[in-house]
Amino acid sequence: MLSGCPAWPKEFADLYRETGCWSGESFGAMLRRQAAERPGCIAVICGERRWTYGELDSRADTLAAGLLGLGIKPMDRVVVQLPNVAEFFEVIFALFRLGALPVFALPSHRSSEISYFCEFAEASAYIIPDMHAGFDYRELAAQVRQKVPSLRHVLVLGEPGAFAALRDLRSTPCSLPEVRSHDVAFLQLSGGSTGLPKLIPRTHDDYMYSLRISAEICKLDSASVYMAALPVAHNFPLSSPGALGTLYAGGKVVLAPRPSPDEAFPLIEREGVTITALVPPLAMIWMDAAPARRHDLSSLQVLQVGGAKFGEEAARRVRPSLGCSLQQVFGMAEGLVNYTRLDDDESIVLHTQGRPMSPYDEIRVVDDEDRDVGPGEVGHLLTRGPYTIRGYYKAAEHNDKAFTTDGFYRTGDLVKVDSAGYLVVEGRAKDQINRGGDKVAAEEVENHLLAHEAVHDAAVVSMPDEYLGERACAFIIARTAPPTVGELRSFLRQRGLAAYKIPDRMEFVDSFPQTGVGKVSKKALREAIAGKLSAVANRHV
Repeated sequence: MLSGCPAWPKEFADLYRETGCWSGESFGAMLRRQAAERPGCIAVICGERRWTYGELDSRADTLAAGLLGLGIKPMDRVVVQLPNVAEFFEVIFALFRLGALPVFALPSHRSSEISYFCEFAEASAYIIPDMHAGFDYRELAAQVRQKVPSLRHVLVLGEPGAFAALRDLRSTPCSLPEVRSHDVAFLQLSGGSTGLPKLIPRTHDDYMYSLRISAEICKLDSASVYMAALPVAHNFPLSSPGALGTLYAGGKVVLAPRPSPDEAFPLIEREGVTITALVPPLAMIWMDAAPARRHDLSSLQVLQVGGAKFGEEAARRVRPSLGCSLQQVFGMAEGLVNYTRLDDDESIVLHTQGRPMSPYDEIRVVDDEDRDVGPGEVGHLLTRGPYTIRGYYKAAEHNDKAFTTDGFYRTGDLVKVDSAGYLVVEGRAKDQINRGGDKVAAEEVENHLLAHEAVHDAAVVSMPDEYLGERACAFIIARTAPPTVGELRSFLRQRGLAAYKIPDRMEFVDSFPQTGVGKVSKKALREAIAGKLSAVANRHV
């Protein structure tokens, strides 16, 4: 196990192996098996490119050999920031084969986040596209290199500029180090509430189990065609069942460059997509767009919606608008995934966020004192199981707070559980904003705002939004004359903050409300902005 990654206690690891949860298969071995069984079948579709399982397997071998020749070793961390392109899979399976660990960054991350990932993970390499969506990632890499001089390699998909071209690395396949299924396979990002994301260590064993059970629940097989519309490095489109679950089942993965109806609908028609996944705001855009489009969406059997709570009224529109079944998904990169089942009654699909996918998932719903609440009562969700981590990477102090002494993860979600074991998500207990599925840590944004010379104090809270569910509002106490909102937004962009984290609204105040013990009352701030928005809305009725 990678140093700094808490392991499952022996009695639990033994149980998960004895019960068949952990099969002992690594990601590299899984692709090798599929390539042997179906070498000529299509695995990945990216624009006009169609890679078979045999081709993907071969590409992973040649790139792994090249990375090994570059000096990338087992357990080395490699930050991977690629959009929805076929090379994403070539890269990660090459790293899996080598025993090196991808650190999954999203295309929207900028210098603040990427520098942190590279420094904290002690990354050996950083893999990027040359350009994507009008943004030059080579310029970003140059900024990161200045901040993290220990970063040895920057590898570029496309024109490399001052760096090395990924295409030049491929080499003759060679003998590679042994990869064990209980080893850490990669590091994912938390949706953390305490500043920059924590890194989540996932092993081959635990994640492969998650893929297998997800594929079974979603009834994937070799005829399934999954479209990755969301950024494929995100846990939801990667594994629930996502692209990796589809490859596990022997199906096809179709990569959409962007999730807009203009790009996604033609792909559904052309490739016969059977299942895809969206966050609620995008689902509503699709439902609004579908009646006016002439694309044939009849192949689509299942639309998964997750990342944030999907309201009942919106959920009712899925089948009439898109002609497919809705599957609600509630999960987290740390582990636990809940699904409504494809044969569930409509009332369950409309009103709940599903139930745990594994019989070995353990959940508790507790009050503020960690006492179990009664059936149907709202409380804090705790969980442990064969694919839920036992701790974050290099975060011992935080782990003491985020996990109970007996290994239950404190998810930060407020839920209630019905008599059939289905969860209804009621909100978040943590200081985190869920902006349409993008998680914004208030503390991180506050720290950036406090770096501005004109800002004395800042408090970032959620405010309700009909479209995204929540948006971010920053309450600011200025030192003297308040800066303009435009100045602050420009300042945050210059500090490398991802666009979705920049507050949607800023309110300048003389002081913050306080709790009885003198802390900033974010509850009062949330109530204040919600009341202000409501009053404005009422004036326009």
